[in-house]
Amino acid sequence: MLRHKLALAAAGIGLAATLGAAAPAEARTFVSVGIGLPGVAYAPPPPVYYAPPPPVYYAPPPPVYYAPAPVYYGYGPHYWHHRHWDRD
Repeated sequence: MLRHKLALAAAGIGLAATLGAAAPAEARTFVSVGIGLPGVAYAPPPPVYYAPPPPVYYAPPPPVYYAPAPVYYGYGPHYWHHRHWDRD
């Protein structure tokens, strides 16, 4: 019980001290407590626009040139050594 009365008395003294400290506020003295952080501002980001993909382009195939197959001519049978100009 004694503790209860002692706690009540301490609360009363604290209340009186608090009300007594209100006198400077009446004299237009302003007191501010801050921790020095800037204010919080939130701005939503702008919308994101995606560019459409470029059209698919396939390069034309390179030109193909075909050369004709080589033709080899044989000389035929060798009759030249059997024919002379001065004989039949």
